[in-house]
Amino acid sequence: MGAAGVEVRVYDPPLCCASGVCGPSVDPALSQAATDFAWLTGRGVSVTRFNLAQEPAAFAADAKVVGMLAAFGNQALPAVLVGDRILVYGRYPSRDELAEAVGETVPVEDQE
Repeated sequence: MGAAGVEVRVYDPPLCCASGVCGPSVDPALSQAATDFAWLTGRGVSVTRFNLAQEPAAFAADAKVVGMLAAFGNQALPAVLVGDRILVYGRYPSRDELAEAVGETVPVEDQE
């Protein structure tokens, strides 16, 4: 399949800024996720992130996200969808999980 034309949507919990990689103490999971999403973008994958604190309408507009929030509350976040499929919720996926979901291969030098 390959990565071109694939859409990844990331529904982040409330963060201080768009990426969450700001402030004096950055969560390592957020930093790794930002790096992995940038890696995907570099391979032609469309990655769109939504921050609950800044873009609540985006959460309300996606029935799958609404369902996860109804079932699990904020524990459902972050949620990552690839196309119309839920890849993971409650955590950020690994680079390997992202690559597999979009039909990419992670070169050995890119594995962290």
